[in-house]
Amino acid sequence: MMKIVWWVLLIILPLHQVAVADTKLPIGEFSQNRLEGWEHKSFKGETQYRLQALDGVTVLTADSHAAGSGMFKEQRINLTQTPFLNWSWRIGNRLTGLNEQSKAGDDYAARVYVVVKGGLAFWQTKAINYVWAGNSKKDGVWPNAFAGDHAMMLALRGPEAALKVWQHEKRNVRADFKQLLGEDISVIDAVAIMTDTDNSNGQASAVYGDIWFSKD
Repeated sequence: MMKIVWWVLLIILPLHQVAVADTKLPIGEFSQNRLEGWEHKSFKGETQYRLQALDGVTVLTADSHAAGSGMFKEQRINLTQTPFLNWSWRIGNRLTGLNEQSKAGDDYAARVYVVVKGGLAFWQTKAINYVWAGNSKKDGVWPNAFAGDHAMMLALRGPEAALKVWQHEKRNVRADFKQLLGEDISVIDAVAIMTDTDNSNGQASAVYGDIWFSKD
């Protein structure tokens, strides 16, 4: 099932209030053993997401076998107040040999989405996918194979990144929307994560640490 359906799903969800700015605005409090507000969406099969202890800290693990499903949290974030998205992640194996710009290769060991809804005009929904690529170079950018240039892919990690080693990310989401989609976006509506192997029928595992927005 085409993953663009996810964007349509997010559009019809009721809106929450814009989050109040703070120095640190939690989105995924996995280390606190919490998944409140996070929902699951399956496209094909079930990627297994679990809160588990790793090295004394609770994290969200993902294990995908020829499956594509993700977790998302609808929360409006004011990017004029908290533009920086922060998280940590690591993967257990790479998905190699894929043309990640094709529909058949649109699988990633790990990815984090930020989504702006298009309201009733679902085709106006926009997104940035921060991905851990298996066959694309770090800092590579390309349009999503299913959604076109409404959803841009940005490889924060590529084949050169070490396996089973934590990587810590910090992205200015507002600046990324300006650069990648040419728009000054002040509010996003949802954050999502996904480890998926449904198009390639492969296997991948990943671990996600806490996710939060910050002022700087």
